[in-house]
Amino acid sequence: MSETLVAILLGIVEGITEFLPVSSTGHLILASELMGYDSATWGMFNVVIQLGAILAVVVLYWRTFWAVAEGLIKLNPVSIRFVRNLLIAFIPAAVIGLALHKHIEALLGEPMVVAWALVIGGIAILVIERLVKNATIHGIAEIPLVRTIGIGFIQCIAMIPGVSRSGATIMGALSLGVERRTAAEFSFFLAIPTMLGATVLELAKNHDAIASGRVGWDEIGIGFVTAFIVAVFVIKWFVGIVSKHGFAPFAWYRIVAGLGAIIWLSMR
Repeated sequence: MSETLVAILLGIVEGITEFLPVSSTGHLILASELMGYDSATWGMFNVVIQLGAILAVVVLYWRTFWAVAEGLIKLNPVSIRFVRNLLIAFIPAAVIGLALHKHIEALLGEPMVVAWALVIGGIAILVIERLVKNATIHGIAEIPLVRTIGIGFIQCIAMIPGVSRSGATIMGALSLGVERRTAAEFSFFLAIPTMLGATVLELAKNHDAIASGRVGWDEIGIGFVTAFIVAVFVIKWFVGIVSKHGFAPFAWYRIVAGLGAIIWLSMR
């Protein structure tokens, strides 16, 4: 399979899965096993193309970011709380991610971990959806500081491949009283500093791989653009589905996909 085609396929997988509670990293790891490509060489590629999906959030929600920027200039309390909540929720992932980077990297080569995490995460979503009924917090700026810190630490569970960063963040927010749409959008926005940090770290660590040509900028560019285009459509669709049907459809998908992966990996 040509590297260009691999880049396009992985870009599609990333664009579809980054903001759904199904784990984009987990799907990219399983894709590496399914297509038989060198996951060590393409590992950095998988992280960097996530910025394409992140750019989709910036484009779709540019009015929100513009309003927040104007509010910060005017010292508007709502804008200040909005930015405060994003930064506070980001800090645990930044600190713990740096501290445990080598251990996390080791898990990225374990597709069976991904498969089990998909199943367990799907069951967790079903349980949380059933138990959490009365959401009282509407709006990212309205999330209290203590609950924001809690969401930030819950996001760190997603350092286990297959758990899903968006899934952990959304379910954590729901558990702490945030309504569905706000929880989903908070996950979208929190992805921006989180994935920017992960990408900078990955580029710094793999500078030699890029310089040597083992991972080309052409493939990264193709994956980036593909992930961006696909994510634009997926984000719009996801918000509509969540508002009407909740997260159960994604939970059942995780369980089925995870069990299928476990069976497949066990039979190889």
